[in-house]
Amino acid sequence: MIGYLTQDYPLIHAFSPRPLRRTRRETLLRQRVFKMAPKLSDYIQPDEIQAVKGSLDRPISGLVMDSRRVVPGTLFFALPGRRTDGAGFVDEAVSRGAVAVITHKLPAATPAKVTFIQVADPRAMLARVAQRYYKFPDRDLDVVGVTGTNGKTTVTHLIKHLLDGPQRVGLIGTINYDLGSRTVPSFRTTPEAVDIYGMMAQMRESGCRQAVMEVSSHGIDQHRVLGLGFNVAVFTNLTRDHLDYHQTLDEYFAVKARLFTGEIGCKPRVAVINTDDAYGERLTSMVPADVRTVTFGEKPTAMIRAENVQLNFKSTAFRLVWPEGAMDVESPLIGRYNVSNLLAAIAVAWSMGRDPQTFLARLGEFTGVAGRMERIEQGQAYNVLVDYAHTDDALRNALAMLRAITPGRLMVVFGCGGKRDRSKRPLMTAAVQEFADFAFATADNPRGEDLEQIFNDMKTGVTAPARITWIEDRRRAISLALDACKPGDCLLVAGKGHESYQEFADTVIPFDDRQIVRELIGIKTLKSE
Repeated sequence: MIGYLTQDYPLIHAFSPRPLRRTRRETLLRQRVFKMAPKLSDYIQPDEIQAVKGSLDRPISGLVMDSRRVVPGTLFFALPGRRTDGAGFVDEAVSRGAVAVITHKLPAATPAKVTFIQVADPRAMLARVAQRYYKFPDRDLDVVGVTGTNGKTTVTHLIKHLLDGPQRVGLIGTINYDLGSRTVPSFRTTPEAVDIYGMMAQMRESGCRQAVMEVSSHGIDQHRVLGLGFNVAVFTNLTRDHLDYHQTLDEYFAVKARLFTGEIGCKPRVAVINTDDAYGERLTSMVPADVRTVTFGEKPTAMIRAENVQLNFKSTAFRLVWPEGAMDVESPLIGRYNVSNLLAAIAVAWSMGRDPQTFLARLGEFTGVAGRMERIEQGQAYNVLVDYAHTDDALRNALAMLRAITPGRLMVVFGCGGKRDRSKRPLMTAAVQEFADFAFATADNPRGEDLEQIFNDMKTGVTAPARITWIEDRRRAISLALDACKPGDCLLVAGKGHESYQEFADTVIPFDDRQIVRELIGIKTLKSE
């Protein structure tokens, strides 16, 4: 097994260098395996090829886009990137056993035993070939794709929880990949197409009939979901994020909209859209006429809506209304934005023909998602929550909610990631200054960017200098924040959520906000005894 994909070991073995001496039985077995092996011509159409050197009748053992994962017989995709070009790793891929290469430009000299194929867009070609190679697993699954700036992880986990039953529901997202028979850690919110289709094939083989996945704007723009057949596409909201990549909010929105308009090569059967969000309202007018639209929110015009919302520190309650009925709903999830997350998941389950009276009975069992407004209980006299909020809108929503239900002071530890959208940094600081009584600004995955530069960007959003302090070491910032808390106070440790690492220029170190909080509270408790 390499990465998240199972390998055909007999085929890989058949492609391995031949021993000098081999028996007739070994030779016959090798020939039989090659006859059964998939060939390039099985997955690439003539009109998709611009130029070729070598045979298309060549057997292959698998698909790879990372030269380090090449095994004998691999078809290697040399993908162009923002930082590096996969063409620079072709020699390494060939030396590891790749028998074919797909690239945007043929090299001047090519090894005789390797087929080189030039295509217009290697990324788009990867998606098409991966879908064909894994026998269109999306056609055997009801796939739900969730996109939006905030809420994707909570909504996908909620949908999985509501749909789960006798048959397991697969999941691809920020925290983990649930493949039906096994769950593995996630390395990317929306992985590359070869990983997506490979994982969906495993879901299918494990008996899954539905799959829920987070769909990032990068995943859409880089063709990772090109041609993927979504049964339901969900839009949660759109706020300022990733503008280092998309440049403007309108461009960011336009990429998200492709999931609903058919620009990814397939239109969803159902579009589930948050019309409380201005961009969601705008999106409803862009959905093709043959796509069923289901709206959700607190507006009276929403098909799935919440009325009489009641919030507190322990739960959220509201009156749920849908076209055929209404009922009272209570969930352990706290915060008004979780009302939206709950409505999104409910709208999906309802749009797929599930009876709300049945699936809502399970709602109280859903206690939350790791690192999403996760409460840390170590016997302390104040509240501590860890959350993934890393945009100004997410911080504003989280802090506004905690401000309304905190009897004492509201404190926050936060930072801004390095090598990311610099324009949101002062906005995040301004959001914190607006709602928190005191803030501890610190490091949050600097990724090689000078922390002083990050702090300088953040400081332009300061409105009350006496209510914020700047501490480079994140562990020390959390420690000082805990020292400052008194009974009745609330501390939000924001930005990293479920992450178990801190990312620097050339290294990644173990760092889990939740674990750090527990350790520090334990140490402080011992010292006070």
